[in-house]
Amino acid sequence: MKARIFAPENRKWWTLAAVAFGLFMIMLDNTVVNVALPSIERDLHVSISSLEWIVTAYALTFAALLITGGKLGDLFGRRRIFIIGIAIFTLSSLACGLAPSSGFLIGARAVQGVGAALMNPASLSIITATFPPRERGQAIGIWAGVSAMALAIGPLVGGLIVDNINWNWIFFINVPVGVAGIIVSQLVIKESRDTSHEQSVDIPGLVLSSAGLFALSYALIEGNKHGWTSPEILGLFAAAAALLVAFVLVEHFQRLPMLDLSLFKIGSFTGANLVAMLVSLGMFGVFFFVSLYIQNILGFSPTKAGASFLPMTLLIILVAPMAGKASDRIGSRWLMGGGMTLVGISLLLYQRVGLHSTFWTLLPAMLLGGVGMAMTMSPMTAAAMRSVPVDKAGVGSGVLNSFRQVGGSLGIALMGAILASYVTASPRSPEGAQQFVNGLHAALLVAASITFAAAVVAVVLVRTKPQTERAHIAEMELAA
Repeated sequence: MKARIFAPENRKWWTLAAVAFGLFMIMLDNTVVNVALPSIERDLHVSISSLEWIVTAYALTFAALLITGGKLGDLFGRRRIFIIGIAIFTLSSLACGLAPSSGFLIGARAVQGVGAALMNPASLSIITATFPPRERGQAIGIWAGVSAMALAIGPLVGGLIVDNINWNWIFFINVPVGVAGIIVSQLVIKESRDTSHEQSVDIPGLVLSSAGLFALSYALIEGNKHGWTSPEILGLFAAAAALLVAFVLVEHFQRLPMLDLSLFKIGSFTGANLVAMLVSLGMFGVFFFVSLYIQNILGFSPTKAGASFLPMTLLIILVAPMAGKASDRIGSRWLMGGGMTLVGISLLLYQRVGLHSTFWTLLPAMLLGGVGMAMTMSPMTAAAMRSVPVDKAGVGSGVLNSFRQVGGSLGIALMGAILASYVTASPRSPEGAQQFVNGLHAALLVAASITFAAAVVAVVLVRTKPQTERAHIAEMELAA
């Protein structure tokens, strides 16, 4: 019986289930905590600035260490790093739930981000190493659907837990899930690593990439709060630019670089990463500020606000695997271009919302956005991962997720700045509420423009046929 379950044909799907399990835990934590912040504030007597750091600490370590996590998986084994990531995430989740003070909770959240940064790129590189090219898009589509589901139901799950138990349990639920994930991963995931040539740890590359991404992410997250022209933010942007330029120069001259810069000579890889950044830039801000609009302007409860996004989520879950499978046959180029066009149109539909809109006013935009996101995310990820040799899957995944994370932070910062320029009265006053809606309309017009630009990038840079992408991989492997 056991032999039949873990037969090669079945084992790869068990492997997908295991990594999707871990991914669900990571992505759920991105949104589930936001709903619990008022309860945490009351119980731990947390200041507003500390409350912001409960969210920021996780986002910063997660973003800063994604490339590092991907490279460590290539070097030391993707299953090993994935399991270490789950263990770190699980133990730090337990610490978060037991936190006696805001400082302790912020520190535990930062460690959670470290675990997530090890797990996330490893999950995608394990899929790339496990599934043959003809099935990889479908597997990545399921991976993307799980990610979208976790992000969207996070507020709903958080609301139910906070309303019916207490905030500590949004962290405690990760403990049994994490333990189960470690056991299943050990049983079903086959170990894989980069065996293409001599390997070593590129310490300068690890340090420079992590520091550069940390400085950039921190500047983007804190820019609206401190002011974009403040010495602190300008200094962080300057430091990020200097560190990332130094990283590129070090990698160019390093004998065994952490990041093979020749990957960016592959049009599909570069195009997929640019689209990842642009689509995240356009959509992360939308999720964040439309959620605020639903709660603060329309008066929905956190649980009801989370449930409002379920139609979009269900469509992503259903369509993403089909889009991934279609990309295995026809390539990613036109699916990505068409998907981003639909997303752009959906953002234009939000121009219809006002002070007294209902869920039914929002529904068409959400449905169209769900289909467009599903058509984009799976083919985009498949294009990036098909474009790199399997030996480089970890660092390729780390780069893709870093572009996505930076784009998301930039999107929230950009749309936050646009909204702030419109809102001069108290958001709770009728005048302030109307200003918020006007600012939201302006921000979503910018987001729509960005997504239409992403559609053009996809069509121009991403190659049409999967076999063309694989031919480039073969050329790189021969050159190595």
